[in-house]
Amino acid sequence: MSRIGKKPVAVPSGVNVTIKDSVIAIKGPKGELKRAVPTGVSAKLEAGHVQVSRQGDGRDERARHGLLRALVANMVKGVTEGYTRQLEINGVGYRAEVAGNKVNLVVGLSHPVEFALPTGVAAKAEKTKSTVNSGQDAVLLTLTGADKEVVGQLAARIRNVRPPEPYKGKGIKYLEETLRRKVGKTGAS
Repeated sequence: MSRIGKKPVAVPSGVNVTIKDSVIAIKGPKGELKRAVPTGVSAKLEAGHVQVSRQGDGRDERARHGLLRALVANMVKGVTEGYTRQLEINGVGYRAEVAGNKVNLVVGLSHPVEFALPTGVAAKAEKTKSTVNSGQDAVLLTLTGADKEVVGQLAARIRNVRPPEPYKGKGIKYLEETLRRKVGKTGAS
């Protein structure tokens, strides 16, 4: 039996869980999320918690058992607390602007890069001090939303535009990410 899959997921007050036609819908103060239940596993709502079970004992069913339980737990946390990813943009002239439902990045490319925000995701850009280069300014881009998968994927796509480089620390990095800096070349004397 899956150790993760057999743990029940507690449903806090103010959160509605609906399981119908192999689709789980969870609605809370931060939004509403839906997910299809994979084949071989099922979910039931019992006395204030969601219990996930599987039909067989095959390898795929065991894997989906723990997966579905983790996804349901992420959905419940998302609609109650929400998820946040923070990106730090370091570099001279690098900046980010949030205009409506778009994020515009100027990160040393020949053109500005524009990202459309998915529904349910909000962004905020503010100036801060760099954690990589002391004394320099940086931009802190904060992404928030109820769906952990969507927020994380958007943050990864934004980071991929200009990943941090190890010599000067320029680029886009996660706030909690630590960079291994390299010394670089020294001139011949």
